[in-house]
Amino acid sequence: SSENENENGSDDDEDEDEDEAARLANEGLERLTIRDFGKDLEAWKEYRKTLPQIDAGYASDSSTEEPANTIGNVPIEWYDDYPHIGYDVDGKRVMRPATGDELDRFLANMDDPDVFRTARDETNMRDVRLSEEEIDIIRRIQGGSIPDAKYDAYEDTVEWFTSQTMETPLSGATPSKRGFVPSKWEHKRVMKIVQAIRQGRISRPSATASAESKQQPSYYDIWDKAEKSEERVKRLEGSARRPRLAAPRQALPTHEESYHPPAEYLPTDKERQQWLDDEDGRKRSFLPEDFGSLRLVPGYSQFIQERFQRCLDLYLAPRAVKKPSNLQNAEELMPKLPDPRDLRPFPSAESLVYRGHTGRVRTISVDPAGLWLVSGSDDGTVRLWELISGRCAGIWDLKDVVHMVAWNPNPDLCMFAAAAGGRVVLVAPADVCADHTRLATDEFVRAGVGSQAKDDEEVDDSAVKVSWDTPTSAEQAAGIRVCISMHMTAKSVAWHRRGDYLATLAATSNASSVLIHQVSKHKSQHPFRRLKGVVQNIRFHPTRPWFVVSTQRYVRIYNLMQQALVKTLLLPGVKWISSVDVHPQGDNLIVGSYDRKLAWFDLDLSAKPYRSIRYHSQAIRQVQFSRRFPLFATASDDGSIQVYHGMVYQDLNQNPLIVPLKILRGHEIHSSLGVLDCVFHPVQPWLLSSGADGTIRLWT
Repeated sequence: SSENENENGSDDDEDEDEDEAARLANEGLERLTIRDFGKDLEAWKEYRKTLPQIDAGYASDSSTEEPANTIGNVPIEWYDDYPHIGYDVDGKRVMRPATGDELDRFLANMDDPDVFRTARDETNMRDVRLSEEEIDIIRRIQGGSIPDAKYDAYEDTVEWFTSQTMETPLSGATPSKRGFVPSKWEHKRVMKIVQAIRQGRISRPSATASAESKQQPSYYDIWDKAEKSEERVKRLEGSARRPRLAAPRQALPTHEESYHPPAEYLPTDKERQQWLDDEDGRKRSFLPEDFGSLRLVPGYSQFIQERFQRCLDLYLAPRAVKKPSNLQNAEELMPKLPDPRDLRPFPSAESLVYRGHTGRVRTISVDPAGLWLVSGSDDGTVRLWELISGRCAGIWDLKDVVHMVAWNPNPDLCMFAAAAGGRVVLVAPADVCADHTRLATDEFVRAGVGSQAKDDEEVDDSAVKVSWDTPTSAEQAAGIRVCISMHMTAKSVAWHRRGDYLATLAATSNASSVLIHQVSKHKSQHPFRRLKGVVQNIRFHPTRPWFVVSTQRYVRIYNLMQQALVKTLLLPGVKWISSVDVHPQGDNLIVGSYDRKLAWFDLDLSAKPYRSIRYHSQAIRQVQFSRRFPLFATASDDGSIQVYHGMVYQDLNQNPLIVPLKILRGHEIHSSLGVLDCVFHPVQPWLLSSGADGTIRLWT
């Protein structure tokens, strides 16, 4: 039987070989294996030589490839001075291929039809011919398409999860008996409630009891429904709790609180007796004592009181979490202000110095045309300067300290007022104006000479005893037209914009310190029956019939026509006002103080300052607006003048723009006094200043 099985198996193998041979014969091929040659290996080798050679392609054998440069992301320029261009995988040098010049490359490109599909491999120093697939990829990238040509951007969506609900259960197990039997625990809870009702612990209120409860007032505990601390902690478990605010730490003990302090901290007998006698003025509640060792220290008698005060501080004092700022640069806190170079013109350099006064130059003023400058000094003289050249054109000796000079703002008149001692003189300088202007000024002053006698007969309550004196012949020859004697020291002078009214401020604390004079009628009156505080400065409003009066801490604005108070400006933190000026448009006001503060008020916005600035290191003596340019300046005792850009917009919804521009330094400090006065030129963006050093300086 085994022989029959071997014969059947060999027959099957022969049948398979015959079928394979028949298939190869149909395809025109002949297949011979090593089994066909048996043990004759030499015949098998000869047969192998007769087979056709295999054409090894680029993908079948890598031995035909040129060695690749494997230097990585390294500039090829590093190998310019070497005969090789890098290294291959085995670490051997890849020699630099021979390359021709540009002419050889041009001729080779002309003969090569595939020059437009050839790319240069700079790493391996050879030209690579691009295939059709690579050219197609390059064209797709240039056109903004996907490089893969077989990519389908609009293929159908593959639904990984079905939206149909399964109707058959996932499991075929029988339902649990527990789903059909009533709950044992619910039964126990219900039985407890039934037992409580039977025992009377749970009862329903009767109708009579409910009626009585409605008639009687109901009292309830407001904390009845409040959560217990433990219940609240349990409720907050697992949720986001508020961060706990740590209590502030106590100050560390000093050497005085030590049980063995140094000898210099122990009080003497005199200091101990003084501490025992003075109970109210004690700086500390104990006396330092020295104990030999720590076990000899007795109990502290104020321990309970100090612990109690500490608990009160922790309980009553509110605490807040301070979030640190993540500012990378401190300049982010600075306001975004325009560049000062974009806000030109403004005074920035000293151009001229006027010298001649021998004392402090307290006040200066410029005529409306901007050609002449008048100054007053402690040497008792008033000097007239030609502004452009600095030439002194006139000197008037008033025999007293000149506190204030002010030029008449009316361009049709040529006259200025000077306050010296107890009188105010009106001076019409000669040879500084046209003849018709000088004649108009003389007629304007003489017009009130006859009206003064008539007004003396009918004196009302508002009139004051002020004499309008005619100057002497020598004073008239010098240009002095009128002398107003007030019998008290005049400290300030302010003109009305029309040039007819003149306000003066005297160095007194009563209501008669402020006087208003009418030059055309030689008449004086005091507008206030009673004043609150000592007046420091006065100003006429440039556009409205308002009068600005500043006391030591307040600025009040009065309506002269209605004789009523319009507004009171509050200056928090300001102790003593030194100067006030009103913007030419009349809606803004600046205030300077002796405690180095500058306050900008918007009269339409609030009674409190819109901006408070503190840049000076000493007292501010004068503040001044420019009548033509958006500029204002402050003069201080630190010897500097600070110039600001102050733009006021016509749009009421836009706040004024305040930008510091320049700090002007040039005046010397004498007896702790620096710059005493400053005034802007009426036409040009120039600034004039006077100081305690006796000089006047022009800044352009």
